[in-house]
Amino acid sequence: MNGKSQLKRRFNIEAAMAAVTAALVILTLINHEWIEVLTGWDPDKGNGSLEWGIVIVLVAACVALSYRARSDWQKLQAMGA
Repeated sequence: MNGKSQLKRRFNIEAAMAAVTAALVILTLINHEWIEVLTGWDPDKGNGSLEWGIVIVLVAACVALSYRARSDWQKLQAMGA
């Protein structure tokens, strides 16, 4: 596997993960109880602090992944992809 194909694969993974984290942020903002519904686990006893913590972590992950994907995209464009 050459450098260009590795870079393209890394870009695809980062972009997909950024999209998934963005979707989870939107889902959590729309329905903040999806975690409790999915797992049955309610560690914050309904006060919503866990959900806000998850939103903050997901936003940070989305921004970081988007930045990495953009950087890789620019490298690919410079290589003539």
